[in-house]
Amino acid sequence: MSLKTISRDTFRNWLGDGEELAVLDIRDPAVVGYASPLFATNLPAERLTKELGHFVPRKVVRTVLADGGEGAAARLADELAVSGWPNVFALDGGIPAWTANNDGAPLPTFDTPGVDFTVAVQQEKNTPVISAGELKTLRDAGEDVVVIDTRTVAEFAHEHVPDAVSVPGAELLLRFKDVVPSDKTKVIVSCAGLPRAILGAQTLIDAKVPNQVSYLHDGTKAWTAAGLRLETGKTRIYGEASQTALDFARRYIETLSRDDRFPEIDVTTARKWAADPERTTYLLDVRTPEEFERSHLDGTLSSEGGQLLGVAYRTIAVRGARVVLIDDLLGARARTVAHWLQRRGYEIAILLVDFQAGKLSEVA
Repeated sequence: MSLKTISRDTFRNWLGDGEELAVLDIRDPAVVGYASPLFATNLPAERLTKELGHFVPRKVVRTVLADGGEGAAARLADELAVSGWPNVFALDGGIPAWTANNDGAPLPTFDTPGVDFTVAVQQEKNTPVISAGELKTLRDAGEDVVVIDTRTVAEFAHEHVPDAVSVPGAELLLRFKDVVPSDKTKVIVSCAGLPRAILGAQTLIDAKVPNQVSYLHDGTKAWTAAGLRLETGKTRIYGEASQTALDFARRYIETLSRDDRFPEIDVTTARKWAADPERTTYLLDVRTPEEFERSHLDGTLSSEGGQLLGVAYRTIAVRGARVVLIDDLLGARARTVAHWLQRRGYEIAILLVDFQAGKLSEVA
């Protein structure tokens, strides 16, 4: 075994020791699918050397590469050692060895699977649910009902429940009043399966919006399983939030976050944390990708808040890192994301920025 390769037992110990640790599944995304068995960050081998610094900001952090068993991880670990990454290691045998010969015992994972977390939320909160058949019955009866799809706009455009409107999860409170102007409208929250739909519905319920809210069980999968057709294209997409929507969001985000306790930091503190040689800090801008493109703080990553809600492991590769959520002065997106991420064990701080001011300080 190479000095840059670790055994399954060593890796298992690292997963449980509480120290900072990054785990990267370097297989092709088509092979990995929705999530790695480790629920680790998927960064394909061909992108690893170029993009590693985005996912692992400090080169000294222990980093484990898991491949398909063909030896690519060990070769890359050797290359990265030469280029200044001393603590990158390959998992012996890769994913196949990790998942094999386990005698039926549950394997530890790098992050909490999104489905497991959200099902636990649903069971704790008793989040109301509706089936595809029940939704169709409501529509056929002419009920006042709106379906909100909480996935990314790209996922929505690929396919969605007919007449649904695209509002990614972190945007729900910010855009709600423009999408659902009447308090009498029944609101059904959907995604492709469970995680983002449950969290989206429970976000609205925790914020105590006046509408009746439920989630569509198994989302688009259930719709097609019921023999119903999906719709494609950007048919109904959220727009710029009106003043009415902003006022609504300001009122209801206060209700959602009433019992949450997150430090609010300034740009200077964020800069200091990012430069800390002893601790990893992620500076994640949770606004929409379009807003980030128009204006953002230097040294930050665009990390759409709705994705962080359900699949944080796709961005946050270092376990034990601090996470700074960056938003506009209203902070509806950051507070929504923080409300759920802290329940998954992340250390969260919030940085609110006046992106309209035109004088953005750099964050190194």
